Amino acid sequence: MGLRKKLVVEPGTRVRLKDVDAAFHGDYASAELAKDDLAKNVVRLAELQQKLYGEKKHALLVVLQGIDAAGKDGTCWHVMAAMNPQGTSVTGFKQPTAEEHQHDFLWRVHPHAPGLGEVAVFNRSHYEDVLVVRVHDLVPKEVWSERYDIINDFETLLTTAGVTILKFFLYITPEEQLARFAQRLDDPARQWKISEADYKERAFWDQYIAAYEDMLAKCSTKHAPWYVIPSNHKWFRNLAVSKIIEETLDEMNLKLPAPTVDLEQIRKDYHQAVKAEKGKA
Repeated sequence: MGLRKKLVVEPGTRVRLKDVDAAFHGDYASAELAKDDLAKNVVRLAELQQKLYGEKKHALLVVLQGIDAAGKDGTCWHVMAAMNPQGTSVTGFKQPTAEEHQHDFLWRVHPHAPGLGEVAVFNRSHYEDVLVVRVHDLVPKEVWSERYDIINDFETLLTTAGVTILKFFLYITPEEQLARFAQRLDDPARQWKISEADYKERAFWDQYIAAYEDMLAKCSTKHAPWYVIPSNHKWFRNLAVSKIIEETLDEMNLKLPAPTVDLEQIRKDYHQAVKAEKGKA
C-alpha cells in the first residue's frame, strides 16, 4: 500500500490518534535505508516545481500542523528547501496582531494563498482558529465550532481557482516531545527554539488531541485531504511528506510552456552577433 493511501484521512472518517503508531516507518528499517529515496524525491520536487512555475496553470498549498516539536520547521528545511525560492513562500501564522483581531479569522490568511505557478507553505495555518482558540477558550464554542464549515468553504474556493491543497498533521507522542525538548536544552544550535510555553502547553495535551481529532474528521475532504504523518522518526516524516507532494505534483502532468519567440530567428541573431564581435577583434 502506498503512503498516500495509508496515511490519508478519508472524508467522513474519524481518527483516534491514540491508535496511530507515531513511530511507524513503513518498509524502511532505518534512516540510512531511506536516505536515497528521500534524495530522489527532493530532486524530483525541484524538477516538478520548475514546471509548475513555468506552466502557471496550477498552484500548490501545503499546510503543516502539529503539536510543539512535531517538526513543522524541520519539514520546511528538509523537504520544501528543495524548491526554488522564486515561486515558493512559507508563512507562519502565530498569535494574531491587534489589526488582525479586528477582522474575520481568514482575513490574514487569504493574501498568502498561492497564485498560479506558485507553491505556498503554511507553517501553522487557519486551523489555529479551531485549535488553540478552542483549547484555551479564547472564543466561545458557538464561534469556533462554526469555523469548520467556513474553512471547508474557503478551501473549496481555493481549489476552484486551481489550487491543490495538501494538509499534513505531524504526529508525535508526548514522550518524543519531551525528548526533543531535552535536545533543545542541550544543543546550543537549538536553544533559540525554547519557549516558556513549551512545558505549560503539555498540560493541555489531551485537549489538543481532541481538537486535532475533530479537525481531521471535519475538514479532511476529497479536494483538501488531511494526512496523518507519523513523526517520531524525523527521517520518515520527511520521506512521507516529500513522497506525497511529489506524487501529487506528478499527477498534474505539468509541462514547461512552449517558447513564445521564433527560435530560428533568435539563433540567426545570435550567430550574427558572434560574427560581429569577432570582426571587431
